[in-house]
Amino acid sequence: MEQYKIDFIDFMLDSHVLKFGEFTLKSGRRSPFFMNAGLYQTGSQLIKLGEFYARAIHDTYGLDFDILFGPAYKGIPLTVATVMAISKIYGRDIRYCSNRKEIKDHGDKGILLGSKLHDGDRVVIIEDVTTSGASMAETVPILRAQADVDIVGLMVSLDRMEVGQEGKVSALSEIKQRYGFSTHAIVTMKEVISCLTERQDGKNPVITREIKKALDAYYAEYGVASERIN
Repeated sequence: MEQYKIDFIDFMLDSHVLKFGEFTLKSGRRSPFFMNAGLYQTGSQLIKLGEFYARAIHDTYGLDFDILFGPAYKGIPLTVATVMAISKIYGRDIRYCSNRKEIKDHGDKGILLGSKLHDGDRVVIIEDVTTSGASMAETVPILRAQADVDIVGLMVSLDRMEVGQEGKVSALSEIKQRYGFSTHAIVTMKEVISCLTERQDGKNPVITREIKKALDAYYAEYGVASERIN
């Protein structure tokens, strides 16, 4: 596994963003792990997070795009931190854009924060995690209603590697099939499990036998057969 992925896994754990236990997700699924990007709360954490996203986006999509779009609300700080990191690391100024939950009818009117969208803009979407893919059903229509944009792809921090809304393929694969743009993650849950159960760097593994048993049961129900965790 690449070192930057190990570093990112440790970063999620050190920031208490990735946790293991019993959690009920927005989708209603009961999960043995939970990732909450809202717990990146300090300046130093957001600087590092933006740098991880910037490198992943650069290595996956390059920098030939105009807008980095982050869906409200968690996508807003992710987007700002990442465009700042892209500017610092690569010297490329990317415009940022996010949506409001409610349309503003005074002052800076409309549904968007940050840059406006224009016909022909190439857009990369950034999110924390995608469980069922339901968020894209809100995000994609918002983007396409504002202008005739070209959505280059989606970058999330963690691929949970479980089935999407239709229950056949993973949420990220389902998004790719439904909307026609590429989907990627900084790390996958398979990589997280491998790192935390087999690591040889002297750090104690986080995944106990009990947690591994719960993970196996969860993926037996919600995992994708072609993307086995074990």
